[in-house]
Amino acid sequence: MSQRPSSSRLAGLGFEFAAGVGGLAFFGYWIGRYYGNGALGLLIGAAVGIVGGMYNLIRATRVASKKGAAEAQNSERSKDSS
Repeated sequence: MSQRPSSSRLAGLGFEFAAGVGGLAFFGYWIGRYYGNGALGLLIGAAVGIVGGMYNLIRATRVASKKGAAEAQNSERSKDSS
């Protein structure tokens, strides 16, 4: 039986993604307004936030997948030794 990630961990990942996109979009808008092209800064900031957020989600998924595979392998070993 595989362990599922807790709902609090999944909510945390979602919040990290949303905060990263929102924060970098705001920062991009602020930089864009400073240089006189607010919409371009907003788009670049949002794009960087989405890319960074997706990287973080993929990284966390790979870590959880490796951890689950190791636990399953240990479980199989303990069944075989019994």
